[in-house]
Amino acid sequence: MEKDTPFVPFSLPDHNGDTRRLADYAGKWLVVYFYSRDNTSACTLEAKSFSCLAGEFAAEDAVVVGVSPDTVKSHSGFVAKHELDVTLLSDPERVLLDAAGVWQKKKLYGKEHMGVVRSTALIDPQGITREVWTKVKAAGHVEAVLARLKELRAKS
Repeated sequence: MEKDTPFVPFSLPDHNGDTRRLADYAGKWLVVYFYSRDNTSACTLEAKSFSCLAGEFAAEDAVVVGVSPDTVKSHSGFVAKHELDVTLLSDPERVLLDAAGVWQKKKLYGKEHMGVVRSTALIDPQGITREVWTKVKAAGHVEAVLARLKELRAKS
């Protein structure tokens, strides 16, 4: 996942079990955020923040999609529990997570393990990645993504 390159094509089930593909979003701006797990504090904050601003993203002709290795069932419960207004994609085989380069070695309490590095990509209506954020901190991130989206749309 690099800036100014085509985003990785994908075909993954969403929280309702419907298959979603990159091509489904052609002609719209797309925000894809990668997170580690449903119902963890930072991941919940990020999902709720994107949901709170979903109307503002829609006003900018953008769709927000979250991706984690959790199951469709887990995503479905997460969406219902927190009344989320974003699409969540399930990638337990880590097809997109690996292809996007966000499944990486991480350290927690001195121990190494593989996991999702919280990251976000902003993709233009032609499928080109226009901005990438890595090692994201949840607080304030969604507002930064929205501001960058507005800047890029104003230029186009």
